[in-house]
Amino acid sequence: MTRIVEKLQDLASEYDAVFCDLWGCLHDGVTAFPEAVAALQSYRRTGGKVILITNAPRPRGQVAIQLDRLGAPRDCWDDIVTSGDSAQAALVAGAVGRRVHHLGPERDRPFFFELPADLPQGNVELVPLAEAEGIACTGLFDDETETPEDYRAILIQAREMGLKLLCANPDVVVDRGGQRIYCAGAIAELYTWMGGQSLYFGKPHPPIYDLARRRLAAMARIPDDRILAVGDGPTTDLAGALGEDLDCLFVTGGLLAEETGTERQPDPDKLAGWLARAKMSPAYAIGRLR
Repeated sequence: MTRIVEKLQDLASEYDAVFCDLWGCLHDGVTAFPEAVAALQSYRRTGGKVILITNAPRPRGQVAIQLDRLGAPRDCWDDIVTSGDSAQAALVAGAVGRRVHHLGPERDRPFFFELPADLPQGNVELVPLAEAEGIACTGLFDDETETPEDYRAILIQAREMGLKLLCANPDVVVDRGGQRIYCAGAIAELYTWMGGQSLYFGKPHPPIYDLARRRLAAMARIPDDRILAVGDGPTTDLAGALGEDLDCLFVTGGLLAEETGTERQPDPDKLAGWLARAKMSPAYAIGRLR
């Protein structure tokens, strides 16, 4: 049965590390949540390790800069793992070919050209769709006005060409401030529904968790039963924790605030009802990370 907890520190003695989601937990894409920042800082002061694990399609260095801008200081985390990190390795290995068409905004271009030193450099060429061997999708060109339906014609052409689609961000939606926007996962989901083949590298899929464990192991050897996953996304964070056999702290005040009746904390009856319908049972729940 899911236990509603008051704060992260209540669990500090039970877990030596957390894999913490960003959007909806640490920030809303506009500003960092002060209580969440303080909670992670406090957890680290007691010896806990914090790996931020996000479906952002950009390399971790770019995400660190974004966190600086949003007001999340670097003393609230130890390392960052992004779906962009894990997808880059697949990209340069040729998972969707060498000549690649990019679906996504200009701000995501570092995904293709800011590669870790241990990956081959310069072996991917960005080309128009008609010349492509595959697609790399990092998001929508304009996520404030567009929906996946705006990409149907492109996806039909890609399917007819037999192109694979590398999805660098499996999130379907996130909340940016007060606006719900579509992510790359929504395009990949539509492409799969249309009969195309989509390859995923962020939560809830194993590659990003494998990378998170490697980054954690570089600091301390911590078994899985001492790692707590923190997140608000049912199909990403909760499903990923379940698939990796990790205990999960479900932040109900993010994507599912309305469904769980969350104000400061979730409504116990609404939370239980939603979990029963979703057939999910995270170890813990909290309204907001604090």
